Amino acid sequence: MLLAVAALANSGWFTLALPALSFLYYCALAGGMLLAWRFHSSRTFLSLLVLFLTQQAASFAAGQPYVQTTIQALAVLIPVNFILIALMHERGLTAESLAPIGLLLFVQSLTVAVFWGSSAGRPSPLVHARHFGDPVSIARYAIVVIVAAAILLLVRFLLMRKPVESALFWSLSSIALALRSTEMPRTSTLYWATAACILAISIVENSYLLAYHDELTTLPSRRAFNDALLRLKDPYSIAVVDIDHFKRFNDTYGHDTGDQVLRLVAAKLARVTGGGQAYRCGGEEFMILFPGKTSAEVVEHLEDLRKKIESSEFHVRGNDRRQAHRGPDRRNERSRVRARRGHIIRQLAEGNSADALSVTVSVGLATSHESSDTESVVKSADKALYRAKEAGRNRVETASPVRRVRSKTAGIA
Repeated sequence: MLLAVAALANSGWFTLALPALSFLYYCALAGGMLLAWRFHSSRTFLSLLVLFLTQQAASFAAGQPYVQTTIQALAVLIPVNFILIALMHERGLTAESLAPIGLLLFVQSLTVAVFWGSSAGRPSPLVHARHFGDPVSIARYAIVVIVAAAILLLVRFLLMRKPVESALFWSLSSIALALRSTEMPRTSTLYWATAACILAISIVENSYLLAYHDELTTLPSRRAFNDALLRLKDPYSIAVVDIDHFKRFNDTYGHDTGDQVLRLVAAKLARVTGGGQAYRCGGEEFMILFPGKTSAEVVEHLEDLRKKIESSEFHVRGNDRRQAHRGPDRRNERSRVRARRGHIIRQLAEGNSADALSVTVSVGLATSHESSDTESVVKSADKALYRAKEAGRNRVETASPVRRVRSKTAGIA
């Protein structure tokens, strides 16, 4: 969006009048603040507030002898404020989350007001709206601050992949262009409106991300899976993947370690070959869709995936693993575990928490037919998964008896 606006601003096609641009700017600003309030996004709300205060300061300073000094100060303050907002923890629109940055903005605004009060006089906004001039030059030290802040915001986005982090980076870039164009009201207002739109859109993007992606594993969620089912055309294959003995593993080592297991398996599933797309559909259950593929075409890819998960290892973080409760059923439970192939869980529980642990999965696979619907294919894949569980786990089973891939149970699940 910013690149498109920059190209438009530097072309001869930019003919929109200043009142219309101002109207768009205030609509984007008010809409973004309402969305931030509705979705309890304190960081976006504060970013829009910073943008509004900066725009007001720049517009009042335009055309005055002190405009250069004001722009340099704003060019330093805005990146600092954005970095502080980026480092905030999202805790909703509460007094506790808004007070620190709000107090800082109040002090900054008071300082700017005192600076203006000591000047010869405050210009009229209407006069400045009609003033056209050359771009304002930003001092080198201010450019260094802006670039450093932009790099930090970009790194945060690349690490976290969150829409808000991306919006802070691009809106800061748009604000820098707006400050440079302070003496050109139409161009400046266009960049202010762009920055407000970017921040407002980030709330919508973040809502979409929460609705269609699993926050723990970053895989698409069940809602995305249901939407993908509506677009499938025959033939297609659906695989149901379940982590073996995950509940017992979770009870033994604790929920934090269970989350590590889910992230580990999800990372492997995200790289499934054969044109598959993985989804987390709840708990330890995952789905993989293979559009345009049959079981015979994808079963080897699933077998390779199963082997990669089985061979992967991770270390339990910390020494807070959960121990089994003492009681009359404890010995019987251990006897049952020892009698089953999953008894390695108990053996690992007796070891050091730093020991390397392995995870296994069971997979059920089904392929569509001309008369089948997605619900029946999912049920067939579930039945194949149950057969894989009953046959010893850590294996791939197909709904059709034509081909089954078996393997020896290994590791822990």
